[in-house]
This record gives sequence, C-alpha cells and structure tokens, in this order.
Amino acid sequence: MAAGTGTVGAALEQANTPSVITLVTGGIALLVVLAGGTPWRFARNVITIVHEAGHALAAVTVGRRLRSIRLHSDTSGVTVSRGKPEGPGMAFTALAGYVAPSVLGLLFASLVGADLITAVLVLVALLLLGVLIMVRNAYGVFTVVASAIVLGLVALVAPKVVQAPFVYLLTWFLLFGGVRPVVELQLKRRRGQARDSDADQLSRLTAVPAVLWVLVFGVLTVSCVIAGGLWLLQPLAL
Repeated sequence: MAAGTGTVGAALEQANTPSVITLVTGGIALLVVLAGGTPWRFARNVITIVHEAGHALAAVTVGRRLRSIRLHSDTSGVTVSRGKPEGPGMAFTALAGYVAPSVLGLLFASLVGADLITAVLVLVALLLLGVLIMVRNAYGVFTVVASAIVLGLVALVAPKVVQAPFVYLLTWFLLFGGVRPVVELQLKRRRGQARDSDADQLSRLTAVPAVLWVLVFGVLTVSCVIAGGLWLLQPLAL
C-alpha cells in the first residue's frame, strides 16, 4: 500500500511540473482558439474584457476622460472617452484595444517565467475591478462579475496545484486569443463589414490605410505570442 501511495504521489508531482503544465495548458488554449464554436465564443468574452480595458487604460494614460465601457453578448464591446477627437492621444487609444490581450499575455508570461503566479492573479483582480467600475450595461456587469467569481474561487479556494495551471492556461489563451480577433477583423472588412473598426478609425486619424493597421495589429500580436511562448517554454529547455 505504501508503495502504491508513493507511486500515485510521484505521478501527481510529475503532472504538476512546469513542463507538463506548459504543454497541456498551451495545447488546450490553442485548441479553444482554433476550434471556434461555442468554446471560443464563450472564452472570447475574456478577450473582449481585456480589449476594452486596453482602450480604457490608453485613454486615461493620454489624459482623456473615461466615460463608460459596454460589453455585449455577441462578444463585442465599446469604450467611450471624452477628449480631442484627433491627434496622437486618440490614435493611441484606438490602437490599444486589439493589442491589449497579447500585451497582457506577454506580461503574464514574464511573471510566470519569474515564478510570480500570485502576481498574475492580483493583476487580473485589479483589471476586473477597474472594468467593473466603468461598465454601464447589465451584460457587461454579469460578464465581469462571473469572471471575478471564477478568479476568486481559484485564488482563495482552489489548492496551489490548481492555481498554476489556471494562470498558465489564462496566459496562453491571451497570447493565442489575441491573434484570432485580428484575423476575424480583416475577414469582416473584406466582406464590407466592420467599417467603423479600430483599424478604420486609425485610418481616418492618420491617413494610413486601414489594412496596414490590421497588419500592425497582426505583427504585434504574433510577436507577443513568440516572445511570450519563449518565456513559458523555458522549463522545457532546462
């Protein structure tokens, strides 16, 4: 019996090693993003929250007055701020949305690489609190509160062997999930839709074609996947 218990314990310990966690959570995140359907539609709400938080943080950073955030059931969102309707500040605000999930994923990857799992959970809590304060519609409140409940259960109730995989999964999902909306945006634009997208707003603000701004989004998000992936995959090289 003692030998059997030891074997089980060794198996559990091996399953919770950084290398195994990295591969399994990365595979799950990539599958959700690529498969689409209900899993992606459900998980995409997380990307939308971070997207709108990116607009909000950028607006505040450049001195604009943040008015509201709305999150919709079709996974779209709108962030409203008041300030100059043109200029570098407005352009930076428009640029921040599509790259925010990937940049946040890169930040989380650097923290995970430094074994700062708790710091990631704290940052997620602060992000959700900030968005919740500014949300002005019922579905948005529901989405943020539901996300906060999941976070609370993981941070306060779940054992540490659950917290690390959760943080790895969230980080991989932000990295991979940040790329797909950029692809979806360009597909919509080719069909004549999304003519008031962030890329089109940037085009009007800068006179640079919208398709080039989509390309900028793509380069930045893919670069974050590569850099973040290298951080997360470090345990496999040891």
